[in-house]
Amino acid sequence: FAERTAINTPIQGSAADILKIAMIELDKRLKETGLQATMLLQVHDELVFEVPKKELESLDKLVKEVMEQAVSLHVPLITDSSWGKTWYEAK
Repeated sequence: FAERTAINTPIQGSAADILKIAMIELDKRLKETGLQATMLLQVHDELVFEVPKKELESLDKLVKEVMEQAVSLHVPLITDSSWGKTWYEAK
């Protein structure tokens, strides 16, 4: 257990840092674009937004772009998304 924890801690810490960097950039870009979407919640490695239906595609594209380019890595950082009227539907 201790060895696995020692190895996972830097990885999980780095993932948390990347997500925070993406969140800051997303907040800035939401203001710049004038989208009405609101970032509501961060849970582990995901973000939850409230967004008008007409903005869904624009937000989806923006979030993917920002999250995948939040930091420069030697490997690709690939994201995916889902949506629904409830959190349950979005899973």
